[in-house]
Amino acid sequence: MAEVRSHLADVIDRARREETPTIITRRGKQEAVVIDIEEYQRLRRLAEDAEEAWLNRLADEAESEGTRGSVSLEEMAALLRTDQG
Repeated sequence: MAEVRSHLADVIDRARREETPTIITRRGKQEAVVIDIEEYQRLRRLAEDAEEAWLNRLADEAESEGTRGSVSLEEMAALLRTDQG
């Protein structure tokens, strides 16, 4: 952590220019990672797309099974976000 503080500009440059992530540890435990903002945004889009595909698949399965009391895709997403938060 102390090393990152003293070399923060270098860590950011490495993430941005060289696309090299830097894992930050504290007392030997991995705590965070510094990555390029474009890579972060790409990973967020992938995660959101995967979540949406999964929810759509669940909704399709429930519809095909004719499940009573099923919830809408929006309701399912809200329930999942509540459980995660």
